[in-house]
Amino acid sequence: MGVGSALMELISPVLERIAPYVPGEIFPHFFSGLFQNALVASVMVTVVAGFLGSFLLVRNLSLIGDGLAHVSFGGICVGLVLGSSSPLWFALLFSTIAAILIFEMQRTEILTGDASIAIFLTGMLAFGLVILRMYGGGVTIDVEGYLFGSVLLIDEKDLDLIVMISVLSIISLLLLKNVLLATTIDPIAAQVQGIPTRAIGLFFSVTTAAVVVSMVQVVGTLLVTALLVTPAATAQIIGKSFRSCLIWTQFFGLTSVFIGLYLSSEMSTGSGSMIAVVSATIFGIVGLYQTQLAPLLNPGNNS
Repeated sequence: MGVGSALMELISPVLERIAPYVPGEIFPHFFSGLFQNALVASVMVTVVAGFLGSFLLVRNLSLIGDGLAHVSFGGICVGLVLGSSSPLWFALLFSTIAAILIFEMQRTEILTGDASIAIFLTGMLAFGLVILRMYGGGVTIDVEGYLFGSVLLIDEKDLDLIVMISVLSIISLLLLKNVLLATTIDPIAAQVQGIPTRAIGLFFSVTTAAVVVSMVQVVGTLLVTALLVTPAATAQIIGKSFRSCLIWTQFFGLTSVFIGLYLSSEMSTGSGSMIAVVSATIFGIVGLYQTQLAPLLNPGNNS
């Protein structure tokens, strides 16, 4: 029994009790036995993406998630062509290697971070499409699920990988939170204090690659930013501290996922694209309120 199956045995009875009170015709099936894997995977991915996204914004690395997602698509295509039952493992391998190379090129100033990310992003996406066209029969429905997200494609093997990545990543980020902030605010001072900044940077890059891979089937390689960056960016608009930003990020991320899954199931649209639309809409609403409505409602707070 995998870690995902063990987790489902604990959570499934709780979800079954909630199902009768869930609105909609299709959405309640995410709480019953039919689509429970999809719901649990979506929630876990959103939680860890919220924590990681907050650190990415602080470190000015918001683009790396999108870049590694495109790299993972190249690995997925290789896995599909080779007939792998779980191509996400190939995605994890490709993304990890790319994350290490991007970090080292940026550290040694061979290329700027944005330039190296852009090269990997376009190169690996194109490589995946070429491989599919030559050996895999082109872009099929399954491939579209990896591009744009399809939570219904998550099977037990994928759930095991997603749960393992999510648990290890969230524990690591919580344990290294202070160190990550220290190396972000003043890396030179952190190095003088004996903090292994290079090792921390490499570990953070590899963690980012793993989390991005875990998100692929929820929102797709082309829409990873919807959960990795947008909720964290929305939280920064109203958050007063890093801790409050972390809390608001979880709220906006989980709200986007639940509303997105509800609307996509009831309207028969893609789950990843609907989650992305909801996340962007929430960002727009919060941004509009803070920039336009809040000054009008609280004129005394204006400087």
